[in-house]
Order: sequence, then C-alpha cells, then structure tokens
Amino acid sequence: MKGKVTQKTREGVVVGDRADKTIRVEVERVYSHRLYGKKLRSKKVFAAHDEKNECKAGDRVRIRETRPLSKTKRWRLLEILERAK
Repeated sequence: MKGKVTQKTREGVVVGDRADKTIRVEVERVYSHRLYGKKLRSKKVFAAHDEKNECKAGDRVRIRETRPLSKTKRWRLLEILERAK
C-alpha cells in the first residue's frame, strides 16, 4: 500500500530569468553545526518552470517539487511572494 507523497516546497530569490519559461531560484538554508553549534549558511540554485514568464530577477518566490520537466527542471513556480524593487 502506497502512502501519500508530499511535495517539497522552497522559498528563494530569482537570480536568472533569461531562458523561456524557466527561472533560476537561489534558496538559502541556515543550519547549525552538529558538534559546535555554529550557524552555517548554504545556498543552492534550482531551475523552476514559470509558465507565464511573469518572474523577474530579484523577485521572492515559492517553488514546489514536481515531475521532471526537462534535463534540469524538477520544480514549478507556485507563487510570487514579493516583487523586486
């Protein structure tokens, strides 16, 4: 019997919007070191599908995991949280 699969969501900043219907979203993660407790930051860039080409660089967005859409795209734009100034 299969259980319900929950899709991951991430929030990040759009760093690239040159490709058609594709945005590059940089997601920053803050975590503490297991032994020393120091706060560490790591960044990762995801390629996400933007069907309407509505995002611009600097926008804060929420993306959701989805089926593979291309060689690198496994995320889809959910919503724009804040527009770039």
